[in-house]
Amino acid sequence: MSLQRADGHWCGDLEGGSILESEYFLTLYFLERQVTPRMLKAAARLRASELREGGWPLYPGGPAEVSSSVKAYFVLKLAGDDPAAAHMRAARETILQSGGIDACNSFTKIYLAIFGQVPWSQCPVIPPEIALLPRGARFSLYRMSSWTRSIVVPLAIIRSSEPHCPVPPAAELAELRAGDASARRAQSAAETSSYAALFVGLDRLLGALGRLRLTPLRRALERCEQWILERLEDSDGLGAIFPPIINTLIALRCLGYPLEHPVLRAQRAELERLTVEREDGLIVQPCHSPVWDTALAVHTLAACGLGAGHPALLAGVRWLLAHEARRVADVREPEQLPLGGWYFQYANAFNPDTDDTSQVLLALARVRFPDAAEETQRQAAMMRGITWQLAMQSRDGGWGAFDRDCDDEILTHVPFADHNAMLDPSCENITGRTLEVLCALGRRDTHAVQRAIAFLDARQRPDGTWYGRWGCNYLYGTFLALRGLAAAGIDLRAPRWLRVRDWLLERQNDDGGWGELPASYDDPELAGRGPSTAAQTAWGLLSLGALGELDSPHTRRAVDYLLLTQHGNGAWRDAFWTGTGFPRVFYLNYHLYSVYFPLWALSEVERAQAPHRKARRPAPARALPASGRRTRCTGGIDLRLLFH
Repeated sequence: MSLQRADGHWCGDLEGGSILESEYFLTLYFLERQVTPRMLKAAARLRASELREGGWPLYPGGPAEVSSSVKAYFVLKLAGDDPAAAHMRAARETILQSGGIDACNSFTKIYLAIFGQVPWSQCPVIPPEIALLPRGARFSLYRMSSWTRSIVVPLAIIRSSEPHCPVPPAAELAELRAGDASARRAQSAAETSSYAALFVGLDRLLGALGRLRLTPLRRALERCEQWILERLEDSDGLGAIFPPIINTLIALRCLGYPLEHPVLRAQRAELERLTVEREDGLIVQPCHSPVWDTALAVHTLAACGLGAGHPALLAGVRWLLAHEARRVADVREPEQLPLGGWYFQYANAFNPDTDDTSQVLLALARVRFPDAAEETQRQAAMMRGITWQLAMQSRDGGWGAFDRDCDDEILTHVPFADHNAMLDPSCENITGRTLEVLCALGRRDTHAVQRAIAFLDARQRPDGTWYGRWGCNYLYGTFLALRGLAAAGIDLRAPRWLRVRDWLLERQNDDGGWGELPASYDDPELAGRGPSTAAQTAWGLLSLGALGELDSPHTRRAVDYLLLTQHGNGAWRDAFWTGTGFPRVFYLNYHLYSVYFPLWALSEVERAQAPHRKARRPAPARALPASGRRTRCTGGIDLRLLFH
C-alpha cells in the first residue's frame, strides 16, 4: 500500500534486456551525431551487465545472445572503450563463437546498416506498400500482431530510405565478421521450406524493383507516415512501447522532419520517460505498466482481506475506470468490435488487450462504491468490458492478446519475421484468466465458456501442464489454466488431474520454492526447473490451491520459503526474471511480481486454513530461534501459526 500513487494507481519498474540500452544509445547517436553524457550512462549500464565470460544474455542466468551482444559491443566502441580491454576481448570472442555479425537477426542488421556496418543489400526488404493493402488482404498489416505492425511501419520507411549515419573509424566492426560461412549456412538451411524460399525470392524481387523505383514508393511512404501520425494520438508514443518509438524517431528524420519538429520532440520525450537512473547507469524500460500493476494490486489487496469499500481499493478502481479504452481497437475487423477494454500503459487508446481487460474486470468485481453514481459507472464499465472480451474470442475458443484469429503461420516465413512475434495466436494463460473472470461474473453456463474449456483441454500437455505465453513459462500457464478451470466448476480432484499435481510436486525445489528460467522456451525438458523465486513459488501455491491441495507438507514448505525470504520492509525481490515479452527473443522483469503474487498466494493459504483454525483452539506460538524472523501479515496474524 505504501507504493500506491496519490491518484490511486500503482506502477512498478519494468526491466528488459540490454537491447534497450543499446538501441537507446544508437537512436540518440543517430539524432545527435555525437556521444552525450546521457548516452554514456546507458553505456555504463551495458558495461555493468556484461557476462563474466563475455557477451550479453537475454535474461539473468541465460547464455550470451549474439544480436544483443553485437549491439552492446558496438555501443561500447562508440562510447570509447578500448577494443583491447579485457571486457571487450571477452565480448568479441563470444560474438565470433556465435557466428559474428552474419548471425544477427534482421532488425539488428537494419540498425547496423544505418551506421554502415552491414550493407543494406544484406537486410531484408520491408515493403512500405503493405500499408496500401486493405485490412482483409492475406499479407496486410492486420494479419500481423499489433506490436509487429507498430514496429514494421516505421521500419519500412527506414529500410526504403536506407539512411547513413557515419561513425568514427575506431568504432567500425570489421573484427566481428566470423570469417566462415557458418551463419550463412544456417540461414540457407532456414530457407529450405517452400514458403521460406518463396518469400526469399520475393524479397529479392522487391529489392530490385525498389532500386528501379518500379513500385508505388512515394505513395506508400506517405501512407506509412499518415498511419504513424494517426496513432500518436491518445498514446505514449507509437504503440506505447520502446521499439516503435525509436523506429518512429529515425523514420521521421528519414522523411525530413527537423529535430525541433513538435512530433519529434514529443516522441523523444516519451522515450526519455522510459528511462530510470540507477547507481550502475541508465536503465531503459520497454514501456510502463500502470493498468496491469493497478489491477493486480487491487485484486491482491482485496484477496488479503481489505473490504470492498476500502479507500485504497476505491482509489485504484477510480483510476482504472478513467483509463478504459475510448476508441475502437485498431484490429483487422474493427466494425465487429464494441467500444471497451483496457490497455497496459498510461495511454495506448488504439491497443486495448484481453489480458489487461480480464485482470481489470477481476479487480472491479472486488469493490463496491458507496456513492450510487460511481457504483453505476463501475457496473456499466464491467458490462462494456465483458462484452468487449467476449467479442475478442477467437475461432479456436481461446484468446490472443490484442487481436483475434491472428494465427496465419505463413507470415512466420517472411524474411523479417525472425523476431518470433509475427503472430498473436490464442494462448493458454490469457484464456485461463478470461475463463476465471467470466465465471466469477456469472457467465459459467455460456457457450463462450464451454469453448474456452475445450481450448484448454486441447492444449494441455501430456504431463498435465500448459504453456505460458506471457509469463515464464509452464508454471505461469499452468497456474492460470487451473484457476480458470476451477472457476468453471471442473472437478480438479478427478484422477486425470493427478499428473498436474505430481508435476508440481516433482519440481518443487529443496528450499520449498518453485522456479523456471526462460530456457524452458528453448528446451521444454527444463519446464518447471530453475532457482526458486517468490513470484513462481506463488504460482505453484495458487496452482495447488486450484487443485484443492493447500493442506500438505509441500504447501507448508512453500509457505516457509516465502516467509523466510520476505524482506524487512514486507516485500520480496527476485533475482531471476519471470515475465515474457517475445519467447526466445525478449524477456521481462516486473519488479512488483515478487510482491503481489506472494501476497495473493498467502491469502489463499490463509483462507483455506481458516475452517481448520475455527475447529480447534489455536496453540500458543512457539518461540523462534534468535536468528529467526517472525513475519506478520497486515492484520497481525503470524502466518507461521497456520502450520503450527
